[in-house]
Amino acid sequence: MTEDSAVDTRPTKIIYVAEATAHGGRDGHVTSQDGRLALKVAMPPQLGGDGDGTNPEQLFAAGYSSCFHNALILVGNRAGYDLTGSTVAAKVGIGPNKQRGYGLAVALSVSLPVLDADLAAQLVDAAHEVCPYSNATRGNIDVTILLG
Repeated sequence: MTEDSAVDTRPTKIIYVAEATAHGGRDGHVTSQDGRLALKVAMPPQLGGDGDGTNPEQLFAAGYSSCFHNALILVGNRAGYDLTGSTVAAKVGIGPNKQRGYGLAVALSVSLPVLDADLAAQLVDAAHEVCPYSNATRGNIDVTILLG
Protein backbone atom coordinates (compact mmCIF):
# COMPACT_ATOMS: atom_id res chain seq x y z
CA MET A 1 0.00 0.00 0.00
CA THR A 2 1.43 3.36 -0.96
CA GLU A 3 1.33 6.37 1.33
CA ASP A 4 -1.30 8.03 -0.89
CA SER A 5 -3.65 5.04 -0.78
CA ALA A 6 -3.28 4.35 2.95
CA VAL A 7 -6.50 4.07 4.92
CA ASP A 8 -7.00 7.04 7.23
CA THR A 9 -7.63 5.64 10.72
CA ARG A 10 -7.40 8.93 12.61
CA PRO A 11 -10.39 9.74 14.86
CA THR A 12 -12.99 12.12 13.46
CA LYS A 13 -13.95 13.15 17.00
CA ILE A 14 -12.12 12.73 20.32
CA ILE A 15 -14.50 11.28 22.94
CA TYR A 16 -12.02 10.49 25.72
CA VAL A 17 -8.52 11.66 26.65
CA ALA A 18 -6.25 9.78 29.05
CA GLU A 19 -3.56 11.76 30.82
CA ALA A 20 -0.44 10.37 32.47
CA THR A 21 2.85 11.87 33.58
CA ALA A 22 6.25 10.20 33.86
CA HIS A 23 8.59 11.26 36.65
CA GLY A 24 12.18 10.05 36.26
CA GLY A 25 11.87 8.19 32.95
CA ARG A 26 12.41 4.43 33.09
CA ASP A 27 13.64 4.63 36.69
CA GLY A 28 10.93 6.64 38.37
CA HIS A 29 7.16 6.50 38.51
CA VAL A 30 4.09 7.21 36.41
CA THR A 31 0.81 8.71 37.51
CA SER A 32 -2.49 9.39 35.83
CA GLN A 33 -4.23 12.73 36.11
CA ASP A 34 -7.20 11.15 37.91
CA GLY A 35 -5.01 9.32 40.44
CA ARG A 36 -6.17 5.84 39.41
CA LEU A 37 -2.71 4.93 38.15
CA ALA A 38 0.40 5.33 40.28
CA LEU A 39 3.17 2.89 39.48
CA LYS A 40 6.88 2.56 40.06
CA VAL A 41 8.77 2.02 36.81
CA ALA A 42 12.17 0.43 36.46
CA MET A 43 14.41 -0.83 33.71
CA PRO A 44 14.17 -4.60 33.28
CA PRO A 45 17.37 -6.54 34.01
CA GLN A 46 17.74 -7.31 30.28
CA LEU A 47 18.17 -3.57 29.68
CA GLY A 48 20.54 -3.05 32.59
CA GLY A 49 18.09 -2.24 35.38
CA ASP A 50 17.07 -3.93 38.60
CA GLY A 51 13.55 -4.77 37.41
CA ASP A 52 12.04 -3.45 40.65
CA GLY A 53 8.93 -2.00 39.02
CA THR A 54 6.82 -2.22 35.91
CA ASN A 55 8.09 -0.89 32.60
CA PRO A 56 6.65 0.81 29.52
CA GLU A 57 6.63 -2.45 27.55
CA GLN A 58 4.49 -4.17 30.19
CA LEU A 59 2.11 -1.21 30.23
CA PHE A 60 1.89 -1.27 26.42
CA ALA A 61 1.26 -5.05 26.47
CA ALA A 62 -1.53 -4.59 29.03
CA GLY A 63 -3.12 -1.78 27.04
CA TYR A 64 -2.88 -3.50 23.66
CA SER A 65 -4.18 -6.87 24.89
CA SER A 66 -7.10 -5.22 26.69
CA CYS A 67 -7.99 -3.01 23.74
CA PHE A 68 -7.67 -5.82 21.17
CA HIS A 69 -9.79 -8.14 23.32
CA ASN A 70 -12.50 -5.49 23.53
CA ALA A 71 -12.41 -5.03 19.74
CA LEU A 72 -12.69 -8.81 19.35
CA ILE A 73 -15.71 -8.94 21.67
CA LEU A 74 -17.27 -6.03 19.78
CA VAL A 75 -16.96 -7.64 16.33
CA GLY A 76 -17.99 -11.01 17.75
CA ASN A 77 -21.13 -9.55 19.33
CA ARG A 78 -21.97 -7.64 16.16
CA ALA A 79 -21.81 -10.94 14.26
CA GLY A 80 -23.95 -12.69 16.88
CA TYR A 81 -21.26 -14.73 18.63
CA ASP A 82 -20.71 -15.14 22.35
CA LEU A 83 -16.97 -14.93 23.07
CA THR A 84 -17.20 -16.02 26.71
CA GLY A 85 -13.90 -17.59 27.73
CA SER A 86 -11.87 -15.81 25.09
CA THR A 87 -8.54 -14.21 25.98
CA VAL A 88 -5.86 -12.06 24.39
CA ALA A 89 -2.29 -12.05 25.67
CA ALA A 90 0.34 -9.63 24.38
CA LYS A 91 4.11 -9.87 24.30
CA VAL A 92 5.95 -6.62 23.57
CA GLY A 93 9.60 -6.88 22.65
CA ILE A 94 12.10 -4.03 22.54
CA GLY A 95 15.47 -3.95 20.84
CA PRO A 96 17.86 -1.80 18.85
CA ASN A 97 16.88 -0.71 15.36
CA LYS A 98 18.96 0.24 12.31
CA GLN A 99 18.69 3.97 13.07
CA ARG A 100 20.67 3.68 16.34
CA GLY A 101 17.47 3.90 18.35
CA TYR A 102 15.06 1.28 19.62
CA GLY A 103 11.98 -0.36 18.17
CA LEU A 104 9.13 -2.54 19.35
CA ALA A 105 7.55 -5.76 18.13
CA VAL A 106 4.25 -7.22 19.32
CA ALA A 107 2.87 -10.75 19.41
CA LEU A 108 -0.80 -11.17 20.30
CA SER A 109 -1.99 -14.65 21.32
CA VAL A 110 -5.74 -14.99 20.90
CA SER A 111 -7.79 -17.82 22.35
CA LEU A 112 -11.35 -18.34 21.11
CA PRO A 113 -12.13 -21.80 22.48
CA VAL A 114 -15.80 -21.93 21.46
CA LEU A 115 -15.28 -21.11 17.75
CA ASP A 116 -13.88 -23.12 14.86
CA ALA A 117 -10.54 -21.96 13.45
CA ASP A 118 -11.88 -20.33 10.25
CA LEU A 119 -14.50 -18.25 12.05
CA ALA A 120 -12.02 -17.32 14.78
CA ALA A 121 -9.55 -16.11 12.12
CA GLN A 122 -12.25 -13.96 10.48
CA LEU A 123 -13.15 -12.33 13.80
CA VAL A 124 -9.49 -11.72 14.64
CA ASP A 125 -8.94 -10.06 11.25
CA ALA A 126 -11.99 -7.86 11.81
CA ALA A 127 -10.83 -6.95 15.33
CA HIS A 128 -7.40 -6.01 13.95
CA GLU A 129 -9.13 -3.46 11.68
CA VAL A 130 -11.25 -2.02 14.54
CA CYS A 131 -8.71 -1.91 17.41
CA PRO A 132 -7.22 1.57 17.95
CA TYR A 133 -3.88 0.07 19.02
CA SER A 134 -3.73 -1.99 15.82
CA ASN A 135 -4.57 1.10 13.78
CA ALA A 136 -1.93 3.16 15.59
CA THR A 137 0.82 0.58 15.14
CA ARG A 138 0.01 -0.57 11.59
CA GLY A 139 3.03 0.01 9.38
CA ASN A 140 5.18 1.09 12.34
CA ILE A 141 5.54 -2.04 14.48
CA ASP A 142 5.60 -5.68 13.49
CA VAL A 143 2.45 -7.22 14.98
CA THR A 144 2.04 -10.98 14.84
CA ILE A 145 -1.28 -12.52 15.77
CA LEU A 146 -1.30 -16.14 16.88
CA LEU A 147 -4.60 -17.97 17.10
CA GLY A 148 -4.72 -20.92 19.41
